[in-house]
Amino acid sequence: MADHATRLDMTMMYAVHDALRRDAARIVRISRRSGDDPRRLLRSAVGWEMFKSFLHVHHTSEDDTVWPVMRETLAGRPDDLALLDAMESEHAHLDFLIGQVDAALADADQGHERLSDLADALVVGLSAHLGHEEKEGLRLIDATMTPQQWQTFGAEHARRVGSDASRYLPWVLEGADPARAETILARIPEHLRQAYHTEWRAAYAGMDRWGPTAD
Repeated sequence: MADHATRLDMTMMYAVHDALRRDAARIVRISRRSGDDPRRLLRSAVGWEMFKSFLHVHHTSEDDTVWPVMRETLAGRPDDLALLDAMESEHAHLDFLIGQVDAALADADQGHERLSDLADALVVGLSAHLGHEEKEGLRLIDATMTPQQWQTFGAEHARRVGSDASRYLPWVLEGADPARAETILARIPEHLRQAYHTEWRAAYAGMDRWGPTAD
């Protein structure tokens, strides 16, 4: 997904969205396998846990530091407030679908019958939400939030990632457009950039996140 010219810096937002799309596609591929039990593969996959964790961080940071701020500014503008309602509703729907996938993974009797359809529904829901947010939500964010408020969102997002930054940054940058990756790395603190280059990237590459034949 290409970045668009905005008043606020949304480079990282688009990078996270693309990382989520990338992992969602892998989840669907695993769920459709016939030669091995996809429930066992996903249930034990570090990649599935990371996908859930980083999606949760991303959406709860928006829920707590983006939509409430915008609601104050947009009071009396029902169409814009309806868009915020839709963003929050889509987040809740994705949480529900992830719970359904986890339930299927834990169901030894009938989970295999539901997993593929549920994974498909998760990808469809995620793709629709990300597209909706990129087409309408980010435009409204860019027109509404101040740079300081946007920085607060970024800081809260980073706080929630916390000690998992060593996995999070390589996860975001995996397969990213080189120019976008360079922009992101140039804007983070030097010690984190050095850690990424000297330790984190190699450690991430050595992880078996999805199993040896996931792709």
